[in-house]
Amino acid sequence: MRPPVNRQVLLARRPEGIPQASDFTIVETAVPIPGPAQVRVRNVFLSVEPAMRGWVSAVANYSEPVALGAVMRSFTAGVIDASNHPDFPVGTQVTGLFGWQDYAVVEVTAIEQVIEAQDLPISTALGVLGINGVTAHYGLLEIGKPRAGQTVVVSTAAGSVGSCVGQIAKLKGCRTVGIAGGQNKVQQCLDSFGFDAAVDYKSPEFAAQIAAACAGGVDVYFDNTSGAISDEVMKHLNVGARVIICGTASVASWNPTPMGPRVERQLLVKRALMQGFVIFDHADHYQLARRELGQWVRAGQIHYVEDVLDGIESAPDAIAGLYRGENQGKRLIRL
Repeated sequence: MRPPVNRQVLLARRPEGIPQASDFTIVETAVPIPGPAQVRVRNVFLSVEPAMRGWVSAVANYSEPVALGAVMRSFTAGVIDASNHPDFPVGTQVTGLFGWQDYAVVEVTAIEQVIEAQDLPISTALGVLGINGVTAHYGLLEIGKPRAGQTVVVSTAAGSVGSCVGQIAKLKGCRTVGIAGGQNKVQQCLDSFGFDAAVDYKSPEFAAQIAAACAGGVDVYFDNTSGAISDEVMKHLNVGARVIICGTASVASWNPTPMGPRVERQLLVKRALMQGFVIFDHADHYQLARRELGQWVRAGQIHYVEDVLDGIESAPDAIAGLYRGENQGKRLIRL
């Protein structure tokens, strides 16, 4: 039974690098009451994203940093349990940036989606049918533009975005190479997500292994890490390759902005394209992506794995755990 209070995870101090449990505090407040035209959402699942590191950083990012003392920003999936809006009745399942808390009172304009896939677990609205799946769909298909027979390489390939990228690439007739950390995740790439080859970036033989896996060159590289991992992949770009910059998980510090080995010569001689993107800029793509992803999940063509932590008490250390590589699949917190 959930206690009759609203537990909230607040940002207590500005992290240095990766947010740690000590950077957050949990408080209890009264359960909020919705005002005119507002709704109250009882959160069921809280999302944990690598991007949260950027959301709490004081270094310039694509969004305003979470304020000190504020509820930690997070996508959540929940159920409207009190409503003063006729279009959003009690019982409606929704998602939005409602934060790490039990309850959120919001304007209906803050609702990111009404969950229509009632035949699938509500948790999928935060993962394979949520921002992670949409990111994979848009980045690969709209920027990477893979063609049948091409080789697609994905870093953090066992993660919620990377695993989806690999499976979409397979559906498009591509050969897929996953990069993951540790043999368990390498095997997961092969067994659960159907990659044609998978390489452990922690191996001392990583450079040789990626060269062997990419013997025919790389046509599309979906980059979630940057750093030394990507430096090795860049050596194998084919003429006309596309490099998609989705994340920079391997970068220890953004202040100052790191400037590693130069890639311009490789891009030039291979006539390759490199483009970064933030999925929040492409809201017009969400509906198409969710519709296709839902079809593929129902048909058994896309598989997903969820890493579920229980209780809001697990939230403060959840981001650090991602960067320690503890999660297997999409990390969620179940309330």
